[in-house]
Amino acid sequence: MSSIAIFSGTFCHGEEVVRGVTASLGCELVLDQHVTSEASRRFQISEEKFEYALSGETSLFKRFSREKERCIALLKLVLADMLNQDKHLFFGYATHLIPREITHVLKVGLIAERTYRTKVARDEKGLQEKDAAKIMRKEDEKAVSWVNYLLQKNSWDVDLYDIIVPMDKKSVESAVQLILENAQKDVVKITTESKRAVKDFTLAAEVESVLSKEGHHVSVSAKEGHVTLTIKKHVLLLSRLEEELKKITIALPGVKDVETRVGPGYYKSNIYRQFDVKKPSKFMLVDDEPEFVETLSDRLLMRDMPATIVYDGEQALSLVDQEEPEVMVLDLKMPGIDGMEVLRRIKKEHPHVEIIVLTGQGSKEDEELCLKLGAFAYLEKPVDVEVLAQTMREAYQKVRERS
Repeated sequence: MSSIAIFSGTFCHGEEVVRGVTASLGCELVLDQHVTSEASRRFQISEEKFEYALSGETSLFKRFSREKERCIALLKLVLADMLNQDKHLFFGYATHLIPREITHVLKVGLIAERTYRTKVARDEKGLQEKDAAKIMRKEDEKAVSWVNYLLQKNSWDVDLYDIIVPMDKKSVESAVQLILENAQKDVVKITTESKRAVKDFTLAAEVESVLSKEGHHVSVSAKEGHVTLTIKKHVLLLSRLEEELKKITIALPGVKDVETRVGPGYYKSNIYRQFDVKKPSKFMLVDDEPEFVETLSDRLLMRDMPATIVYDGEQALSLVDQEEPEVMVLDLKMPGIDGMEVLRRIKKEHPHVEIIVLTGQGSKEDEELCLKLGAFAYLEKPVDVEVLAQTMREAYQKVRERS
């Protein structure tokens, strides 16, 4: 039997439809959390990183890191293994990682008008209209961001689905029946070509994961061992980059030959740079003195240590909940939530973040308490930037050794 991939808008009865289809077909349900959990187990990377990569959230450290791209490539490898088996029902963001060339996967979109979704949120979920609107807006933005990032399309583009079900015009039962009927059609049955497409998908994901690990972000496609790499951003020495990409790719099992080409984005003005995966990429500076922290950021950048700047403790806690930095440089004396409380909360809730306290108004007692709470180091202002940079490198090395 073929597999099914369902992506649903918020408050569109997605969970009920999925339950109905799964019960009728007896197929294995694969949620996003199942894919991320398996990827974490298989590749020894924290599940949170895969979950973040699979969301539509924009990385705080996007300019500095290729972590998202690598995680997505590894998630594709997990999906490819699942697609080598039949009778799966995929539900969630991961469905958009499955290429349309794999024709034995029936791709379904569930959507409805906003007024209907608001009514569902109010009548069935007990939400106030303003709360429902806030949730819908946030989830819709995530979906749009995710699909645009992957496919440069709108999340409800008709080209992405075999069928789109308007849930404001159909009951859950009729939607389930429609999906069941289409899942039995010859056009979505497993064929030699669709099996080959899974094999091509696997090889492309393997190449993509290796290239991203080496710091390269290019589009990868494969066809029976013939691999095409598309460079999407401008590079000063194109021939040298092509040589390096080909050298890495041709050495991989299953690759017969490699072709490189440039995509539309190549002609834009941004400069492609290979990301050095061994260099720190997710630093955060937390200090309420704008002039000081911005100058410090510039001086660190000159030492290939780019950092995101945050100006108060409350914002730091909020952003760390969205995406963990690897190393944080934290001031103690700040209005509102002070640095000591930030340190206490982060080490409790995000123990893998290494925190360097940098303060101009501390005491011996503060130093002892900070180290007791788990700070990596305690430094005083004014600080020699070379001393700080070296301390940050040492903290980052501790992160790498643990991962």
